[in-house]
Amino acid sequence: MTAIIAIAAFAAWAGAAVLVLADRRRGLAVGVLLVAVGFAVLSWVDGAWLNGAFLLAGGLVCAAERLRRGPQEWGLMPPGSTPRLILAAVAGILSLWFAASVTTGSHAALRFACVAVLGLSVGRVLQGHAAAPVLTASAALGIALASASALAPSDPGFAPYLIAGLIAGGVAFLPVAEPRGA
Repeated sequence: MTAIIAIAAFAAWAGAAVLVLADRRRGLAVGVLLVAVGFAVLSWVDGAWLNGAFLLAGGLVCAAERLRRGPQEWGLMPPGSTPRLILAAVAGILSLWFAASVTTGSHAALRFACVAVLGLSVGRVLQGHAAAPVLTASAALGIALASASALAPSDPGFAPYLIAGLIAGGVAFLPVAEPRGA
């Protein structure tokens, strides 16, 4: 069970790293899908099946819609993306350090995934120039925020997960203007 938890947390971080490194639809779809699957598995391991289902459904809708729109490319590591690669690696290392040594208590993998995805998603939103990567990072941000509510001392219920699923699925349907110039 510990291996599943570690793999799920790593998948969430890897998805956020792909979101930071990708500019096109295939990379963005894979990134948000990895984030959603990672957090859904972390919810399911904790026994919150419905909560994980909401997160996964929102991530699947966002990924499917991302695959339908935009240039048919991966867009991973375009020229000038070395700072983004460094951000993804450093965020993973700092999040692991924070989750393993600075904080105490159970759910270290969830803390790692939440801190990593929140940091990388906010970074992508702040440095984004195109609408599709910013909206996709916003979907991952909502999924991570909902999952972070499981760290509270009291049970938050399913409302944060439902709202995050709706946000993740809904941002994919917002209109994105594609450049059409000569």
